[in-house]
Amino acid sequence: MDETKKTRVIVGMSGGVDSSAAAALLLEQGYDVVGITLKLWPQDCVSRAEDKCCGPQAVTDARSVCHKLGIPYYLIDEAEAFQKQVISYFAEEYKAGRTPNPCVVCNEKLKFGALLDRARQLGGDFIATGHFARVEKSADGRRMLLKKGRDPRKDQSYFLFSLRQHQLARSLFPLGEKTKQDTRQVARACQLKTADKEESMEICFVPDNDYGKFLAAAKLAQKHRGEIVSLEGRVLGHHEGIEFYTVGQRKGLGLSSPKPLYVIELDSVNNRVVVGDDSALDRDEFTVERCNWIPFDAPPAELRVQAKIRYNHPGTPALVQPRPGGGARVKLLAAQRAITPGQACVFYDDDLVVGGGWIAR
Repeated sequence: MDETKKTRVIVGMSGGVDSSAAAALLLEQGYDVVGITLKLWPQDCVSRAEDKCCGPQAVTDARSVCHKLGIPYYLIDEAEAFQKQVISYFAEEYKAGRTPNPCVVCNEKLKFGALLDRARQLGGDFIATGHFARVEKSADGRRMLLKKGRDPRKDQSYFLFSLRQHQLARSLFPLGEKTKQDTRQVARACQLKTADKEESMEICFVPDNDYGKFLAAAKLAQKHRGEIVSLEGRVLGHHEGIEFYTVGQRKGLGLSSPKPLYVIELDSVNNRVVVGDDSALDRDEFTVERCNWIPFDAPPAELRVQAKIRYNHPGTPALVQPRPGGGARVKLLAAQRAITPGQACVFYDDDLVVGGGWIAR
């Protein structure tokens, strides 16, 4: 073996400032860096996701950054896998009365799945992304640990909770110790065209963040009339499909009421939207399924954690009791609003990601 051979890192390039800065930092640290963009949309992405992470402008920007840094660049078509593993999941969850989190699934299946496979084909030792998170070895060296990014405003560890040990072991997060301002400074210092590019906070494949319009336009959901009912079962009105509603929604219900009404539950079996006042949104107990535990193979009988019930949730103290079959019961010390089936609930011990699961009905 050639002892002088550099460690090769395959960087997932989205065409944004974060992945650009990640590639620049790795190059600076002496790695052999290769840039890859996973093309996730079919040929009509110009009309469906023009400026998103697989659109023409994003590809142009990613290629420009790699050219500026003097590293190889590849555009790899993963549109079929994206359709099957992310888009289909997205639509099926809404049909089942759940609110999906496609970013978590995309990370697990594509960015740390397909990209890892491509890295092996290119002789890569690691993959890297522009996520604000950290990976470390446990004290005994037996497991990889996932931790929050140092910048609390940009931490993205929530979206990575489902990664397995073999994925974490081959992942690098160069921005884990950085702030957003730091990443822009890195990009500016390297004169990268993405240095001042605005970031998108939307789901990459949903134009204008209007998921209902997307589902209808892509023919992934069709209107089907059903009842809007009170908590007591009284019919208050009608809807055109439970796919177009989410728990906690207030606007667009088309109901006349002396006090504001909110979506409390989506009943896919009876095709009903259940509504009530805001007090009915508060819950302090629920179950999660398909859990992934990071610091250990088998969790203890009880864990005291901070639970994040959605990405922009600050976290709240909770008692978690794992159950046979990969689920867990979550008891919150203080009731929280709009706990939504289909969303990820991620458990933390300070900055360590203990694990997480998917909120069940």
